[in-house]
Amino acid sequence: MPPTPFDEMTNPDGGIRSPYGLYSDWVNQTPLDTLRQKHAQADVLFRRIGITFAVYGDNQGGERLIPFDVVPRIISKKEWDILSRGVCQRVDALNRFIYDVYHDQEILKAGKVPKALVRNNGQFRKEMVGFTPPRNLYVQIAGIDIVRTAENEFHVLEDNLRTPSGVSYMLENRDVMTRLFPELFNRHPVAPVNHYAQELLKTLQYSAPNHADNPTVVVLTPGQYNSAYFEHAFLADEMGIELVQGQDLFVEGGHVYMRTIAGPQRVDVIYRRIDDDFLDPLAFRKDSMLGVPGLFEAYRSGAVTLANAIGTGIADDKAIYDFVPGMIEFYLGEKPILRNVPTYHLDDDDDRAYVLEHLAELVVKEVHGSGGYGMLVGPRASRQQISDYRERILADPANFIAQPTLALSTCPTFVDQGLAPRHVDLRPFVLAGKTTQVVPGGLTRVALEKDSLVVNSSQGGGTKDTWVLER
Repeated sequence: MPPTPFDEMTNPDGGIRSPYGLYSDWVNQTPLDTLRQKHAQADVLFRRIGITFAVYGDNQGGERLIPFDVVPRIISKKEWDILSRGVCQRVDALNRFIYDVYHDQEILKAGKVPKALVRNNGQFRKEMVGFTPPRNLYVQIAGIDIVRTAENEFHVLEDNLRTPSGVSYMLENRDVMTRLFPELFNRHPVAPVNHYAQELLKTLQYSAPNHADNPTVVVLTPGQYNSAYFEHAFLADEMGIELVQGQDLFVEGGHVYMRTIAGPQRVDVIYRRIDDDFLDPLAFRKDSMLGVPGLFEAYRSGAVTLANAIGTGIADDKAIYDFVPGMIEFYLGEKPILRNVPTYHLDDDDDRAYVLEHLAELVVKEVHGSGGYGMLVGPRASRQQISDYRERILADPANFIAQPTLALSTCPTFVDQGLAPRHVDLRPFVLAGKTTQVVPGGLTRVALEKDSLVVNSSQGGGTKDTWVLER
């Protein structure tokens, strides 16, 4: 890591980078007490709206208010052009990859991805072999995590393809900011994001089975105790469609129906926020109380579309991540627009030997981990934590990958003493339907503790509104 991370607002010589020019003038003229008041008002608004999340394993119980920072992250039009093209290119290639691994496996035959990495992977669903979803779309909704390390250097940190979350926070962050700072939106040409729900609905409708002229779309949630339940309810409401649980649906005559007060209504598209294993107790986990008996067979017959498709986890597995740039070249014939972070595979003897010698310098993650759980940030870990993690690696090397500790860029963030730099990442939300597109913005997550690199809300991080300038 360089001694000084890239500051997205301030140049090394103290000058202000152009995207932040107008904002810097405004904040320098604004009393600190005003920002404190706005911060308190934001907390009140979020509590009133009910924007909370649950933390699994939290012995304090209950829901938490996600911390929100009133200082926006500002991205120029030129920077966004690179990011948006890069994430769309990536999702296009990942969709092609998923189709390939469940059909001819040409990329495996070409030796571009190790066969064992796919065929022995717990996320590879043998039940999906030979099945083609409508319009070859496996991933309709993706969240691609981006980190910045320099003026023109962006890296993809993770691909989230199964049930990516966080878009509701992007939308509510913007709503709260426009309420609190209308004068700033008058000064800045900020691209809107409030059309996301309409674009999401169009994407889901486009992926409906061919027989559905006016498709009925629903959001399937595990229920109110799920950590992202607020988002499930929010998106259903924004799209104007029903939010359902497993017991609200049933399969009859090979089709899926929703129970309504007017009688059964046929369902054509299910935006599911339930993991593969729990979707259908007849096909997967028999103890699941969350899914719909017979749903998988209806899906395989083409009677209903699931978004995202079953088996997409094979493409966002952290062991597969390292091969995505090669997928882009293999399937699209293009050079990757966005770079990967160099990755060590711990089932490889040489990689494992290097990582075990340098644990204090690296970030180590579980292959199937998410939410910041189960990872080691070497430079911030104690000797005991490193020693304990070493034993975990030795017990199951294939369950881990390691990466250099990147100097994530910083953005000005409101703290008790005023504005201070804090590390950030970005999750743009990609929709793959008739076209592959991304709304101009995303969820900026911020590590609120000084020097922390962990931005996940479950690990104490917060969020910011992300402004993409239209000119």
